[in-house]
Amino acid sequence: MPGSRTAQHYRRSVLPYYRRIGSRWGYAMLLGRTRHFGWYEPGQSPWDFAASMRRMEAMTARKLALPAGSRVLDAGCGVGDVARTVATEGGLHVTGLDGIASDVAIARRRTARASGHAARATRFVVGDYHALPFADGSFDGLYTMESFVHAADPRQALSEFFRVVRPGGRLVMFEYSRTPRAELAPRADSVLSDICELAAMPAMLPHGHLERLVSEAGFEVESVTDITARVLPMLRAFSLLGRVPYAVARSVGRGDLLVNAMSGVELYRHQETWRYNICTAARP
Repeated sequence: MPGSRTAQHYRRSVLPYYRRIGSRWGYAMLLGRTRHFGWYEPGQSPWDFAASMRRMEAMTARKLALPAGSRVLDAGCGVGDVARTVATEGGLHVTGLDGIASDVAIARRRTARASGHAARATRFVVGDYHALPFADGSFDGLYTMESFVHAADPRQALSEFFRVVRPGGRLVMFEYSRTPRAELAPRADSVLSDICELAAMPAMLPHGHLERLVSEAGFEVESVTDITARVLPMLRAFSLLGRVPYAVARSVGRGDLLVNAMSGVELYRHQETWRYNICTAARP
């Protein structure tokens, strides 16, 4: 990764967050190292995390709405589960990029063990989405799955997204937004600010700001859909699992050590502070 402010942000904030014991254990034990919310229809079990995540990943392919064989970039691919599902569901060729080399290594190993189209049509590289190592117009589409919130420079990242997506190509972003601070009670504002700081999410932007930045980057925004209700069952499950560990940590003044338990409990308690959105756009 380039020796820039964005690379420093990864080293000083994003990597430490994902290397925390709570992050490593939680993501490995509960989600198989994949790091995103699931999609729930009414009546579906909140505890079937794997199935819900595959449903959310399949929704990504549907929102991209690209012909089979199209080339797509996963900006912030993690361990590659999203890329493999998107490739399979859409018949797409997906390149996953992530700044965490150990995650890219896992993605490659998992793909080597996979079969069918996903094994042939996904590849993974280490890189910074603020400075993408691809030529202009390399991709027919690009998506983020809860990875853009880690952007140190949202405008620079979106400029790079615009550069590598061909004219007529598509952008789909599954991302959080936050309620403006002036509209929140002090306790809710403090909790959300702490979570954003501890989880290295400087680009959890106020409602409406992401689509404005996407438009300013040159894309034509098609829709922004609030799907918070679809992810709340998983968050409620996380809040139940994290309640006791978080309470114990808080009792000794170290609630910050269990940021994922903190997030589950506090974000479920303070649902007025945030939304989960799908933003779809196209490059003219």
